[in-house]
Amino acid sequence: MRAKDKPPAIRIVNAIISDALRHGASDVHIEPKTKFVMVRYRIDDLLVDKLHIPQNMLLAIVSRIKVMSDLDIAERRRPQDGRITVKSSTRMVDMRISTLPTINGEKVVLRILDKNAASREIEELGFSGRDLTTVSRFIERPQGILLATGPTGSGKTTTLYGMLRKGAKITKNFTTIEDPVEYYMNMAEQVNVRDKIGLSFSNVLRAILRQDPNVIMLGEIRDHETAEVAFNAALTGHLVLSTLHTNSSIAAITRLRDMGLASYVISDA
Repeated sequence: MRAKDKPPAIRIVNAIISDALRHGASDVHIEPKTKFVMVRYRIDDLLVDKLHIPQNMLLAIVSRIKVMSDLDIAERRRPQDGRITVKSSTRMVDMRISTLPTINGEKVVLRILDKNAASREIEELGFSGRDLTTVSRFIERPQGILLATGPTGSGKTTTLYGMLRKGAKITKNFTTIEDPVEYYMNMAEQVNVRDKIGLSFSNVLRAILRQDPNVIMLGEIRDHETAEVAFNAALTGHLVLSTLHTNSSIAAITRLRDMGLASYVISDA
């Protein structure tokens, strides 16, 4: 079927995705307003208004995105999450899909995760000379836990990958557990979390501890169980790198206490 013969909703969704990739957007917002549907891209951390679509196309566009990401098209009253892998002419890109029922209809946000985007070297991330020396020393440690903190999209994972690349040696075993894997890295085994089949962060982490790892990168510490396993790993001779959603590094301690970790475990690890 040639592009011009496809139904309009499919053509619009394909055009939005390929346009977003061309502009290097990190997120695409498809937002229903009273008179039209607004499409905005997040480029360099700012939302840019790109496209206005007639309101009567909303249902077809949302349904098309839901079909692509295996979501329930009949469910329009509850938020849903899914993911799709999109193949453009030049690359494969993973997208996280989130729908939200609003008063004007369902809003959809696509988060673009380009695994093939080169993960940056740690020297390129803007650390001052003194901090760079300190951080580079951390990755050489035999054990302990290192947390990158900050709001969404602030570069936590990119920083950890920079550190992994710095410390990557053939003499060490590196493993990453993510939801989903954000960058490809040859020197590490990378595991995707899949909650639907019970493959959670904590389950995968327990399995990895039996795989003789030196350095484990954990995409995110979200709950008590994951925090507990991660900190136990850090106390038993592994170096664990992970991220926490807090506004500052000091707030990480409060957040971990809030998750139910004992103070002496936090201070030891």
